[in-house]
Order: sequence, then C-alpha cells, then structure tokens
Amino acid sequence: MRPARLLILSDIHYAGAAERARAGFEHRAVDDRLARLLLRCYRRFIWLAEPTEQGGLLDRFLANAGSPDLVVANGDYSCDSAFIGVSDEAACASATECLTKLRAAFGPGFHATIGDHELGKTSLAGNKGGMRVASWDQTIGTLRLEPAWRTDIGRYSLLAVTSTLVGLPVYHRDMLPTEMETWEQLRADHLAAVRRLFAEVAADQRILLFCHDPSALPFLASEEAVRAKLPQIEHTVVGHLHSKLFLNVARTLAGMPRVSMFGKSIERYTVALNRARGWKPFNVRLCPALPGIQLLNDGGYYEVELDPAARRPATFRFHPLPR
Repeated sequence: MRPARLLILSDIHYAGAAERARAGFEHRAVDDRLARLLLRCYRRFIWLAEPTEQGGLLDRFLANAGSPDLVVANGDYSCDSAFIGVSDEAACASATECLTKLRAAFGPGFHATIGDHELGKTSLAGNKGGMRVASWDQTIGTLRLEPAWRTDIGRYSLLAVTSTLVGLPVYHRDMLPTEMETWEQLRADHLAAVRRLFAEVAADQRILLFCHDPSALPFLASEEAVRAKLPQIEHTVVGHLHSKLFLNVARTLAGMPRVSMFGKSIERYTVALNRARGWKPFNVRLCPALPGIQLLNDGGYYEVELDPAARRPATFRFHPLPR
C-alpha cells in the first residue's frame, strides 16, 4: 500500500472584506495610551503587524498543495476582529470564505478542528469581548465544523478535539456569567464524545491527535480513556502559539504561578503555563500559524507521509511560506 500524503495548516486568520476594513482593530480596543503603545510595538516587532493583510498566504498554500490524500486545518479561520468569535458577522464571513476555499480544493479529504477564535477570545489588551454561545452555534451550524472527529488511514487513527471545551477551566473568565452553565454542559457532552473516540481506537493503531490549544492537554490526560491510549499517540499537533519560539517559551516557563493583575488574557496564559508540564506525554508538535510571527517570518505548513501499515513513524516536512 502506497504512503498517504497529509497536509496540516493552522491559524490561518483569514480576513474577508469586512474584517480587512477593520485594520488596526486590536489597537482601537485599548483605552490606555501606554498600553496601546506597548501593544503596537509588540505587534509590529514580535507577533504580527497587521493580521488582516495575510489572506494571500491561503491562496499560496492552495496553489502549492497539489493533490494530498488528506488535509487538516487546526483552527482559527478568521481574525476575530470583534473578539466575540463568529457570532460577529464580519468574522463569520471571513471564516466562511476561508473554509469554502479549503473545501472546494480538497473536498471530502478536508477536515478541520475548532480554534479559540471561532468561539471568541478576550482581547490581549483592553479586556474586550470573550466567548459567546452564539459563536458556538454559528461554528457548528454555519461553518459546519465538527467538535470531535476521527478518520483512519490504515493503522493510523487521526483524532480531533475542541481544545476550548476540553480546557474550559482555563477560559473561565472569558465567559459571560449567564452562559457559564451552557458552556459547562457543552464541555460535558464533548468529553463524553472524546472518551468514545479514544475507546474505539484499536490497540494496534497509532494516533495523530489534533488539538488547537495545548492548554487542553492536561485536562485530556485526566480522562481515563485518553490515558489508556497515551502510549499510542505518536504526535499531538497543536496550533495557537503561532511559532516554535513561543512553544519553547511555554516549555521553559512551565509551572509559572498564576498572575491575575494584568487582565483576563494574561491570567489565562499564566494558568495555561502553570499546567504546561502536562503536555509532555502527548508528544507535542506545533504547526506554526500560516503567517508565522513578525519577528521570525516563520509561517508555513506541514507535509506528512504516513505508512498505512504503520511499519515506520510518520515523517514531517515543513514548508515555509515567507510573507
């Protein structure tokens, strides 16, 4: 049986026309002048100067992709420029356009996970926005994304989970008080589905796990059905961190105490770092954001060769897409 060719991309942050018209949205969300200046410097020199201008990278990926057997996109399809996920009309239009292009190119061979920006995420500075149940409804309905899924290639089983639901305690302060009970029920339902997925994997199969935000991994490890299959997880592909630089920083700061004095976003990150030691059993491999980060211009995607008989491990080849 011939090897299977798999492509993986993550954190596309595509901007349709309505979101492109919101260029500079992060700076405008910050009221404090000093904080706004610091954010501009961070964006310009470290993270990404203008996220709404990166849409052409998706077209370049599509032009280079060829005819893979499978394509997995690992979350975050819009810029989430209103910070409330795809319940915002502009963000939903961006994500719809992004996913439509991918589905048109790859048909039933395309699979996608749900990222935190689909559901809403408090702005890095300014504490604007947050998670919205209406964004969950749009993600499942309009975007037609599955919260948990499995597809097999021979003895390889590809599994996907929704990291925000699995790691919901990390996002506690991003939720509206009136929606917390709904989110908790969604999490309970999702964890039940995740247990079933892992329980159904045969003992002789290898697992490639897709989980957008690695913050969820320690919570996954608390599930008996997942722990039983940890030795079979060859790789866990995560996104969210955008660059291997930030993955290395997260590993270095693992165990960092919780910090709540600088707002919801910083608290969320420190809570995640406090638990980052729990990532190790999952054999984490970061798929960088398609545009990478400003500092390193290190965006791109992975091409993976899978032996359906699992006689040898999967081989990963990174394809850079410099801006």
